[in-house]
Amino acid sequence: MEDFILFLVRYLHVLCGVMWIGILWYFNFVQIPSMPKIPDDQKPAISKVIAPEALFWFRWGAAGTVLFGLILAHLNGYLGDALLLKRPDIGFGMWFGLIMAFNVWFVIWPAQKIALGLVEADADAKPAAGRRAMLFSRTNTLLSIPMLFSMISAQNPTGF
Repeated sequence: MEDFILFLVRYLHVLCGVMWIGILWYFNFVQIPSMPKIPDDQKPAISKVIAPEALFWFRWGAAGTVLFGLILAHLNGYLGDALLLKRPDIGFGMWFGLIMAFNVWFVIWPAQKIALGLVEADADAKPAAGRRAMLFSRTNTLLSIPMLFSMISAQNPTGF
């Protein structure tokens, strides 16, 4: 039974992680670069329909990834050592993931709500909020590379 629980938690961690990082990369490699090419009359379809839906799965994918990752580390007995970097192979990945999740919930999502007009804000605040969300999203994209390497190398001790 314990093996099944470990499998299930690991599966949910990976599933949520694919959702989160997949949408992160979609935003940064597809949506943001494509926005200038979209005619102005079609942009509301992105900002009013696609982006809010994608941001829902993006932020909950981040939350699920962190939740199941912490549970997995606890069940495997290395949570404390990883967070204290006594297990740097997985610890750095955990810290990158925690920083990225913080960015999602406390910087990117609040800024996107302003930029997309989901909350009341001055017209001048929208471009600044959009830029802040984009810069933190780009930061998360860069952090995702060593985070993924750390997570994979922890499962493959040589790292290569």
